[in-house]
Amino acid sequence: MCHLQLRTLVFVAWLLAYVAFLVSVRKMWTGKYVRSPLARSLFMNMASENGAAAIETQEWYRCGPDLLGDSVRPLFVQSHLDSGTKAFLKESVEKSGWLFTQLYHSFVSTVLGPLVSRTSINGFLGRGSMFVFSTEQFQRLLRIDPEWRADRLLDLGAGDGGVTEVMGAHFREVYVTEVSPPMKWHLQRRNYKLLGIDEWQQTDFQYDVISCLNLLDRCDDPLHLLRDIKLSLVPNTGRLVLAAVLPFQPYVEIGGKWQRPKDHVKVKGKTWEEQVTNLSNEVFRRAGFEVEAVTRLPYLCEGDMYNDYYVLDDAVFVLKASGERSESA
Repeated sequence: MCHLQLRTLVFVAWLLAYVAFLVSVRKMWTGKYVRSPLARSLFMNMASENGAAAIETQEWYRCGPDLLGDSVRPLFVQSHLDSGTKAFLKESVEKSGWLFTQLYHSFVSTVLGPLVSRTSINGFLGRGSMFVFSTEQFQRLLRIDPEWRADRLLDLGAGDGGVTEVMGAHFREVYVTEVSPPMKWHLQRRNYKLLGIDEWQQTDFQYDVISCLNLLDRCDDPLHLLRDIKLSLVPNTGRLVLAAVLPFQPYVEIGGKWQRPKDHVKVKGKTWEEQVTNLSNEVFRRAGFEVEAVTRLPYLCEGDMYNDYYVLDDAVFVLKASGERSESA
């Protein structure tokens, strides 16, 4: 009995020390003490009536058109920080300040990290939602109006379905794929039609739009994936919406560990513009696609105790099968 009590006391002491350490790292959890100067500025602007005041996020959307290849330059669509993106950032800053929720999330992540993928942990905790584009940005990139409707959308690697929801309002049927069991549960709760990762390309119908968002650098055979997508699109009018994090660094997550994929594309160039040009003129063409539009957007993820949000550099493309006529999706 004494031994059991001693073990209990040791565990409680360890837990209290762990919580104290996390609190010391987090320091404070109000908007006044937001760690990132950009996030602090954003938080204060959102709290004021001038929420649309200038915020230093120009780098997220900046592109040097002269650095793009001749064939890509006229296809670039300039994006800006809009109300949909601001709303996501504001919510992320607020969630990061939920002290006890973040303590719980950190504890569970520490315990499950060696056993379960980060994606599944996020799905289990209901955190880590992603943001690729707002409704307005999606419509502008695809050149559609708010009333536009089509039959089928397929979102590959849909996560918790947050980004799927932005696109889904334009389609009568929404299909999704996902490998993480907790994320699958979130998708089913949203009433999306879940397909297996080897099932979506074998249906007896095709899709008006397929989205492949930040998946190309996280799969074993990206060129094979692109060719399957091409065969699964409605001829002539079908479009692929593809996002890629740049600089392009392919890795796959297996059992909570990251390793190089079996076969990955090599993207040339050091700058964002050079890599966009190389993807457009070489990688996509090899897979039978040509670019219809491209923009630069931040790939945002909800934060945690240590960061209000995370951001990567995205290139978002609208692709059509090579040789097909150019028209809206």
